Amino acid sequence: MVVYLIGAGPGDAELITLKAVNALKKADVVLYDYLANEEILKHAPDEVKRIYVGKKAGEHYKSQDEINELIIQQAKENETVVRLKGGDPFVFGRGGEEILALMDEKIDFEVIPGVTSAIGAPTSLGLPVTHRWVATSLTIVTGHEDPTKAEKQVKWDYTADTLVILMGIGNMKENTAEIMKYRSKDTPVCALESGTLPNQRLVFGTLEDISTKEINTPAILIIGEVVSLYEEIYNYNK
Repeated sequence: MVVYLIGAGPGDAELITLKAVNALKKADVVLYDYLANEEILKHAPDEVKRIYVGKKAGEHYKSQDEINELIIQQAKENETVVRLKGGDPFVFGRGGEEILALMDEKIDFEVIPGVTSAIGAPTSLGLPVTHRWVATSLTIVTGHEDPTKAEKQVKWDYTADTLVILMGIGNMKENTAEIMKYRSKDTPVCALESGTLPNQRLVFGTLEDISTKEINTPAILIIGEVVSLYEEIYNYNK
């Protein structure tokens, strides 16, 4: 028995890797998230067992502990199990937690990385998260830190030129207020909704006003001078 932890990419079903497709073709069971495009499931055999495990903003179909137990259970009952996760399993995807659970049960696993939305979504539009004239560093941070932690790790004092925030729309007002303690209120920001999908949408603003704009989930925030650079590209392509 083996469990494949697969990154499904940022949304567009064609952005999954060939290695991931080959693993799906031999799957007996697929456990998939809300952010994993269901079009990708077409690569699995017709008779594959599909198990939806949720993970939508503010609406968790199953807890992480329940998901871990379900993966273990399916691995013990089947030869090949695929755990299909949005983006990349190790970029705020809790892939590490699932691997530790499998290790405790001595279950073989393989990780197949995916395109993270933090980079794949903006760059698919031509928005460079780094650019040698304005941005030579990048920080990717969660906008929704685990509230059960004894001490917060996110301090918002990051000095990277570009800051990309995942899962941060619900806490956007609070987070941008903290970031403005370290960056100018006029720092350019854009929110990218449903990146790489047909309904993707961009919202431009600044640290001071981005939280006043209507932004739907799932979305990421890109903060830094690369946003100003991209606005030139965006307006050129209109």
